[in-house]
Amino acid sequence: MDISFEQLKSMIVFARVVEQGSLSAAAKHIGLSRAVVSYHIKKLETHLAIKLLNRSTRSITLTEAGSQYYQRCRVIAEQASAAQQQIENLKNEPEGLLKITCPVNLGLQIIVPALNAFRTLYPKIDLDLKLTDEVVNVIKEGIDLAVRGAPLPDSGLQASKLFSLSTCLCGAPAYFKKHGYPTTPAHLTAHEWVIYKLTSSTIELSKGNRSFSIKVKGGISTNNAAARTAFVEGGHGLGRIPIYDAWPKIQAGTLESVLGEYQLNDIDLYGVFPSGGAESKKLRLLIDYLKTFFGQYKDLAQGLKL
Repeated sequence: MDISFEQLKSMIVFARVVEQGSLSAAAKHIGLSRAVVSYHIKKLETHLAIKLLNRSTRSITLTEAGSQYYQRCRVIAEQASAAQQQIENLKNEPEGLLKITCPVNLGLQIIVPALNAFRTLYPKIDLDLKLTDEVVNVIKEGIDLAVRGAPLPDSGLQASKLFSLSTCLCGAPAYFKKHGYPTTPAHLTAHEWVIYKLTSSTIELSKGNRSFSIKVKGGISTNNAAARTAFVEGGHGLGRIPIYDAWPKIQAGTLESVLGEYQLNDIDLYGVFPSGGAESKKLRLLIDYLKTFFGQYKDLAQGLKL
């Protein structure tokens, strides 16, 4: 059976509707009106003589036939995108838009400075940065690169490790003056902590071939890393803080590091992107640049341990 160009377009529209979760979101994503998107879905169902979507006023769900058909349409949409990207890669100077998301504090302190330098090198690459501590749906939001603390197993996503960030245990001088310094891992349970809700409340330490697993608790918790550090600076408890955030404050005297002779697990940072993103020259340039930029923190972490 021959497939018309119009049906191919409808198949791609159908794939975007499934990925975006609604006709309105798909319309916005691909630059069509909702009415046109609806027309393509109805025409596709009429042509195939089978229902692909169950639609209500609030949501859409795939029928069994729609679920199977989507897998084929998704491949067509990805191949079309890859073909376009291949042509873009042939251009001497990379250009186009990159949509990026990352946690707020990491973004302000590391990603934004990195992107400043990256845009200077590649001025024709436009950047759209979304700072949020929440996990963004990469496919639905049309994100090219999400910087995350774990390669989350989202369907259709790939991950590239960017760097491992070292952390340290810190407190404010005023806190230590009032509560004393912990000198062994066991002492940590007796201290107050500022809890960062997006990471585990169990701290793993090691020294030589001995390891320690410490459950911590405290009267303040937050989902924002910058707020966590500010509460620790305010003397409300100890915190496990990334080196990039702690080091300037240690130098300024507003934070002190403790138990530096013990090793803490690093935070692995990943660049997460849709499967077709691997073909994008501009995305590969950005990922490689971020890996190089993050490399400067190796020396900083080592210096803190000396």
